[in-house]
Amino acid sequence: MNPQAKLVFTISLLLGTTITISSNHWVLAWTGLEINTLAILPLISKSHHPRAIEAATKYFLVQAAASTLVLFSSMTNAWHTGQWDITQLTNPTSSLILTTALAMKLGLVPFHFWFPEVLQGSSLPVGLLLSTAMKFPPITLLYMTSPSLNPTLLVTMALLSAALGGWMGLNQTQTRKILAFSSISHLGWMAIIISYNPKLTLLNFYLYALMTAAVFLTLNSTKALNLSTLMTSWTKTPALNAMLMLTLLSLAGLPPLTGFLPKWLIIQELTKQEMAPAATIISLLSLLGLFFYLRLAYCATITLPPHTTNHMKQWHINKPTNPMVAILTTMSLMLLPVSPLIPPII
Repeated sequence: MNPQAKLVFTISLLLGTTITISSNHWVLAWTGLEINTLAILPLISKSHHPRAIEAATKYFLVQAAASTLVLFSSMTNAWHTGQWDITQLTNPTSSLILTTALAMKLGLVPFHFWFPEVLQGSSLPVGLLLSTAMKFPPITLLYMTSPSLNPTLLVTMALLSAALGGWMGLNQTQTRKILAFSSISHLGWMAIIISYNPKLTLLNFYLYALMTAAVFLTLNSTKALNLSTLMTSWTKTPALNAMLMLTLLSLAGLPPLTGFLPKWLIIQELTKQEMAPAATIISLLSLLGLFFYLRLAYCATITLPPHTTNHMKQWHINKPTNPMVAILTTMSLMLLPVSPLIPPII
């Protein structure tokens, strides 16, 4: 792709996100979401592969439908209350439509079907954008409207997301699809707490984005698109693969690592809200995710391939690893000790 065109699309992505997260008016927030969608489409379809074109088409249709519902929801609310302010979403019908729209934007169950397909059709860097940056504007809209949304509906969708994100990721062999189902599962953790402590949702999102970025950039360095390639990538970069294993365990939420922090705080908050059954269910469902993270970690470092593969074993990597990988991986592993600083903030 032409560097100038790539620059224009990147600036448009930043502009769309900034407009949405800093707006008070529904029409402005909708405009930002539209700019975002239009800026990411050329990046998804730039390889001109039929699967990439299909992914871009699916993404466009879903995001267009979700944006239409956002506009419809805000117009219905303005019709009933005379308010276009995002925080003044008081009409129950509008809040229901908005929940549906944002669930479609984010890929929450039952509107999750598009996400694994789109991620599978995209390259790893674009997959990283779709999993992190493109979810930030809808998460901020959820944050701003959280007092008006129906908690029961959100908790139900959250538990379903954690369940389906775990179950559907179990038999996948493509790393991008595994990370897509991992994203759906993490969104469940964010949605379950949004009505009770929205700041925890944002904290969870930031840490999830950090760990996912580390995994995507590591996989991009080793060009591992499926498990069989991942099995032979230890010959190229043994140290990077060892770090990938730890980052995956952090994403699964194992205690000494960063990923345990948001899960711990969310379970604590749910218990304070007398929602111990929901906390127990979502904790048990995260074990499904742990299984496929362990599978990825096992393929990356612990095992040697039992069969002869078609991949030639390379003893050097052609280009240097992105320096951001080191920073993101370190943060993905070592932020748990700062947890005492967090309770005063939230």
